[in-house]
Amino acid sequence: MTDLSAFPITERWPAKHPDRLQLYSATTPNGVKISIALEELGLPYEAHAVNIGKNESWTPEFLSLNPNGKIPAMIDPNGPGGQPIGLFESGAILLYLTDKTGKLIPADPIRRYETIQWVFFQMASIGPIFGQVGFFNKFAGREIADKRPLERYRDESRRLIGVLETRLKGRTWIMDDDYTIADISMLGWVRNLIGFYEARDLVGFDDFPIVAAWLERGLARPAVQKGLTIPARG
Repeated sequence: MTDLSAFPITERWPAKHPDRLQLYSATTPNGVKISIALEELGLPYEAHAVNIGKNESWTPEFLSLNPNGKIPAMIDPNGPGGQPIGLFESGAILLYLTDKTGKLIPADPIRRYETIQWVFFQMASIGPIFGQVGFFNKFAGREIADKRPLERYRDESRRLIGVLETRLKGRTWIMDDDYTIADISMLGWVRNLIGFYEARDLVGFDDFPIVAAWLERGLARPAVQKGLTIPARG
């Protein structure tokens, strides 16, 4: 049996199947990226629900694997050279999974780097900005009387959606006909922006029909539909 005792996180979230990839996550945009990718790839994995509402991601066990205190984190018991590896940061995990399988990213080096740049676009721009829209539009920030921060993030969100609109014109996916981790990295964020964050009208999402059609195509994928619910909320 695979021994994962070197990872303290397994003390709080024990592995029933230690020979499988261990995912520690929640159904947030960053979390579902990985569950969607795992479902698309068909890799066997075990999902552990981390309750961020109860600050479980700030417990010593979780921080031992992800010092940044954010979901997701993952252990691959069969990492490079057959050795277990622990990983955090969703973009890094996506890249690791593509390297492990050779799937969800083009083999051509130029197109590979183009794909990676769009993953970084999500990590550096869409994720942080959409998250701020959520804070100021839906959560505690909505109580702030000064609406200039919300307006700033609204306008930047529109700009970023416009970048996607331009990129997707004439394309099925971000990388033309290739559905990749670039799409996976962003589907949950765009979905949350107009749904959970209640910002559809705020950002004028209906002004971007190409992005809307891309989102509809992505959400129709069975692996995406399943991944959006993993791990199940406790």
